[in-house]
Amino acid sequence: MRLSGKPSETGPGVTTYGYAVAAMLAVVYTCNFLDRQLMSILQESIKADLHLTDTQLGMVTGLAFALIYTVVGIPIAWLADRAHRVRIMAAACAVWSLASAACGLAVSFPTLALARLGVGLGEAGGSPPAYSVIADYFPPQKRGVGLAIYALGVPIGTMFGSGAGAWIDKQYGWRTAFYAVGAPGLLLALLVLVLVREPPRGRFDAKAPGASQHAAGLPLMRTIALFFTSRTLLLTGLSSGLSAFVGYAMLNWSPSFLIRIKHMDRADLALYYSLLVGATGAFGTFGSGWLVDRFARLSSRAYALVPMAAFVVSLPFYLLFVWAPSWPLALAFLAAPALLNNMYLAPAITVVQNAVPPAQRGASSAILLFLLNLIGLGGGPVFIGKLSDMLAPADGALSLQLALYALAPFFGLTILAHYAASRSIARDQALLAALPTAHAAAPGTPFSGPQ
Repeated sequence: MRLSGKPSETGPGVTTYGYAVAAMLAVVYTCNFLDRQLMSILQESIKADLHLTDTQLGMVTGLAFALIYTVVGIPIAWLADRAHRVRIMAAACAVWSLASAACGLAVSFPTLALARLGVGLGEAGGSPPAYSVIADYFPPQKRGVGLAIYALGVPIGTMFGSGAGAWIDKQYGWRTAFYAVGAPGLLLALLVLVLVREPPRGRFDAKAPGASQHAAGLPLMRTIALFFTSRTLLLTGLSSGLSAFVGYAMLNWSPSFLIRIKHMDRADLALYYSLLVGATGAFGTFGSGWLVDRFARLSSRAYALVPMAAFVVSLPFYLLFVWAPSWPLALAFLAAPALLNNMYLAPAITVVQNAVPPAQRGASSAILLFLLNLIGLGGGPVFIGKLSDMLAPADGALSLQLALYALAPFFGLTILAHYAASRSIARDQALLAALPTAHAAAPGTPFSGPQ
């Protein structure tokens, strides 16, 4: 049995089944991100039980996961460019679910870090194949929305992880929370195999002039070299990495900040914080895909200018969030950055999917995620945790608040990086317009953009 419903056109080249696939993969990504972010909700209880420092918490919530995720993700994605993508996603889902449950068995920092490495290993096989599959169900001018549907897994997973994790922690303890969120992933892995069909590669993309089919994938090192020698792709990766540095630092430490500094109860965290990050994140993620699909018709710079504007607007609200004297007021100010700081992911993925040939989409997406997670997830949480530990002897409990203030300059770096990426996109678009029509229609040109 497959996802039901006779395919019917709901847009240029998009069928009902295509939207259903994007929604199904968004459910998988929800499980992915729920398992990934559960640590940030449980870390105060884990810290007390296992006697960890803030630096160690930053490492298990960020660096331990990011190292294996980024290194293993590229070869897995390269394999997905040549093999059955749906089967790879299903296997990955099973692995990260088992590893997440294993986190509940940890008795020390090394054993917890080892389990988190397992989560990263599994999740490395999740998103790059999914991006490639969705790109083969959505034509270029609709990919922003298709990939934004998939990216809804981030805020929805965060919402469920925050709500369920905090509630289970309060009622039954942090170990039970890991068992509870890990088990459903095994069933989900089976559903992916049953419900999602492997689409033909490059079905919506123009072939090279005179070619009867898309070119085969390049050797892995060649694909990596092409990514890092493309100014637009490199700047997109760097701007995404800085965006994630800010986003993961804020997301991973906000629960501890609200509990430790603002004296928010775990029951309130389970209800109010989870609803806020889920609702605002969903609007921001889907809204970014919707916005860039429309504004890119006027200028392809929209893929970078939309997230740039989002970070400009969110900075003052973030500072007010850290300053607020009570948790209700802090949550109110948090709504803006929680909404706006998610608006970089769908546009960045769309740039990569539109700019490379179909047979290189998985590996190129993994390189994007390599930069995003190594800089963002590997750096942001550890930066806040280490700085908090350094400030603790002089400032006590307020050290975490001061560390979060230190995140503000990274907003500025993120804004500049997105602006530079927008300039590079405009440059590539001008070069593309100057090429002969037959060449410009082929994928892999400097920036093919919406077609």
